[in-house]
Amino acid sequence: METKNTVRPFGWRDKVAYALGDFGCNMSFSLKGTVQTFWLVYMMLETGLLSLLLLLVQIWDAINDPIIGSMIDADRRNYKRGKFKTYIFVGACGLLVAGALVFIPAPNASTWVKAMLFIVGYVIWDACYTTANVPYGSMLSLITENPGERAQLSTWRSVGSMFGNMAPMMLLPMLIWEKVFDENGNPVINEETGVQAETLLGERVFIAALIMGVLGFIAFIIMLKMTKFRVDENSVKTNDMQKFNVIKAFGNFFKNRAAMGATVGAMAMFLGMQSASTATTIMFATYFGQAQLSGIVQLIGFLPMFVFMPFIKKLVNKYGKKEAASYGAFASMLGSVLMFIFPLVPSKGLALGIYMISLSIFGMGMGIYTCVSWAFMADAIDYNEWKFGTREEGTVYSIHSFFRKLAQGIGPSIVLLVMGALGYVSELGTEGQSLATATNMCWLVAGLYCFSGVVMWVAIKYIYNLDKATLEIMTKELAERKAAQA
Repeated sequence: METKNTVRPFGWRDKVAYALGDFGCNMSFSLKGTVQTFWLVYMMLETGLLSLLLLLVQIWDAINDPIIGSMIDADRRNYKRGKFKTYIFVGACGLLVAGALVFIPAPNASTWVKAMLFIVGYVIWDACYTTANVPYGSMLSLITENPGERAQLSTWRSVGSMFGNMAPMMLLPMLIWEKVFDENGNPVINEETGVQAETLLGERVFIAALIMGVLGFIAFIIMLKMTKFRVDENSVKTNDMQKFNVIKAFGNFFKNRAAMGATVGAMAMFLGMQSASTATTIMFATYFGQAQLSGIVQLIGFLPMFVFMPFIKKLVNKYGKKEAASYGAFASMLGSVLMFIFPLVPSKGLALGIYMISLSIFGMGMGIYTCVSWAFMADAIDYNEWKFGTREEGTVYSIHSFFRKLAQGIGPSIVLLVMGALGYVSELGTEGQSLATATNMCWLVAGLYCFSGVVMWVAIKYIYNLDKATLEIMTKELAERKAAQA
């Protein structure tokens, strides 16, 4: 076994490996936005029923995270790979096929059969994803104790996340959407909106999910082989199985301002951006008539995220993680406010251009925030130990994930209900919606992005409390405690 003096120095292998881990996660996670569109457009579930089903499975999803997180923290068995890597491997094996279970194409089944397929498929997928993702997120704090190196890992996790999202975002719409023609080969045009109708090919979604499961598994295996822990996962004794108290852990989490600030910011991001994914797809299909190109447009809007990646270490060293992320969140808020202009523009070409400019400003600010957001949770784990004397990597991260997933469930559920209230009728498909409904989708998308930007900025600026000076004090005192215990 390697000693502290023989462990290889932190470097590129660690950063690339950690990026591959989130690439693997996002080969599954990036399908979440497609889930709602698949069941709404292809399976034609009514918006109210789909909203209810989505809320039920996401509540279970959220509850599932702290259960698995507490299991990891309380697990004292000796695994050949170590407990974190063992749990990740088990979850990765499940994700080989689990993602496709949510996309079993059966549009002619009864409503009850569809509901059961949705629930069972989603629960199995969620269990596998959580088993891999919770220990993966927690182990950032074990790879290195250095704040700057943690910021780099967070940045590279964002790189892995972006590449894991970019391919599905860009390619999936082109593969699963198809323009509609009549029996004579003439385009089918919606007379009210003036755009050519488009239809969703559900069988292709199922095949794509299987392929993504294989790619994700390969990325996980490479990550497990390349990752090196420099903090012993058993070096700081946490609660054993008899002493572990999940209620106390939740209580400590609510007292942990660092964890709460990072969590509220992440919830705002998901309540806005992720909840907007279905409405955005419907907007492109019904208002712009460009569902096939929607992914490319979204990708162009978020490419500015990459602008700050080469400079994030310098930004963090000079200003601090909280400070840099606050600036980014403020820029995102400005971009989201500008987005309210495009529904007012009569020319759809100009409206699409304004939408892309607003999205680019939003994405530029989001680039700064996402580069350091995962390092927030590693520091929040340290903050928990600093304030309460217990190191609960799995628990702190999984409770954070619990609230993120609540946002992922509540947000899309509410948005689906709002879409129904704004006139969307599932039975008509995307090709049969009215101009009023298509325009309402534009306002809904702008409102969701604005909500996301405003709440995220408030969370990082006023709730998250580990500014540069406080972080330096915390890191120094924790190092002194460990030196005293050695």
